[in-house]
Amino acid sequence: MEYRKLGKTGYEVSAISLGTWQVGGKWGDDFSATNAIRILGEAVDNGINFIDTADVYSDGDSEKAVGNFVRSRSEKIYVATKCGRQLNPHISKAYQPAVLRKFVENSLKNMGLETIDLIQLHCPPTDVYYRPEIFELFDRLKNEGKIQNLGISVERVEEALKGIEYENVTTVQIIFNMLRQRPAEFFFEQAKKKDIGVIVRVPLASGLLTGKFTKDSTFTSGDHRNFNRNGEAFDKGETFSGIDYIKGLEAVEALKAVFPIDQNLAQLALKWILQYDAVSCIIPGASSQEQVSSNLQCLSLPNITKEQQAQIKVIYEQYIKQYVHQLW
Repeated sequence: MEYRKLGKTGYEVSAISLGTWQVGGKWGDDFSATNAIRILGEAVDNGINFIDTADVYSDGDSEKAVGNFVRSRSEKIYVATKCGRQLNPHISKAYQPAVLRKFVENSLKNMGLETIDLIQLHCPPTDVYYRPEIFELFDRLKNEGKIQNLGISVERVEEALKGIEYENVTTVQIIFNMLRQRPAEFFFEQAKKKDIGVIVRVPLASGLLTGKFTKDSTFTSGDHRNFNRNGEAFDKGETFSGIDYIKGLEAVEALKAVFPIDQNLAQLALKWILQYDAVSCIIPGASSQEQVSSNLQCLSLPNITKEQQAQIKVIYEQYIKQYVHQLW
């Protein structure tokens, strides 16, 4: 396992870590605590020491499974969770210090932990980043020992840049992959200057970058890849990185041609991200132990060559850039 410093937290975290949006079940399926424990065990047994969850994942069941698992292990496992998405309507006005405090305290109870290593605002509306009282709350929670660090999970580069103006923000979780390249343009440079940990989510563009989907692929009714392609439930950038499904398939076919036919595109997509030194860790999800194992194999791949990187850039500019670049 490769470990990298997570910005101002000082934590040394596994370059490939674990996101738990679909741990315990595929998107849209019922949660299985047994499957969750198997996945978490596979991850930690192979050196993963950073787990990202949220209070809204499976209505708190993900947090509970993560907490139960972490308490059962002797290794140091860093736990990150998120707060804010329970608000309904999810608007800036609903973000109030007292409400967020309650969310954090509920997460502590869910996980059975004394403190949260990293609490993250969960993709709040842009206006929240202009409200210092929201960020001041987390200084108080840190002084009380309920959290150790504050981070932000963002939809847009502009939100990331505004958020890191707050001294107590230590990490930014952001979408970055072969089909969503804008963060590398300017944000990564600023993150390095301010010693901000960068946590990359949606690294495989909701599975598009596995190269396994076709125009005939189907998804269950509860899967966001079925019901949120146009942002019906939340920011459409979370689903296939905001890319039209058919256009995404065309780009993936072009990407496949960059590499030998027998190479695993998903692993190459993860390797591509890790070659950016601003990235602290990637948090691909997994709905099985096999997916965890496959993700980790990217660490043993040789670096993607400069020629291949240039081809990937051309494909992005030809197929993707005009549709997504300035939106997020």
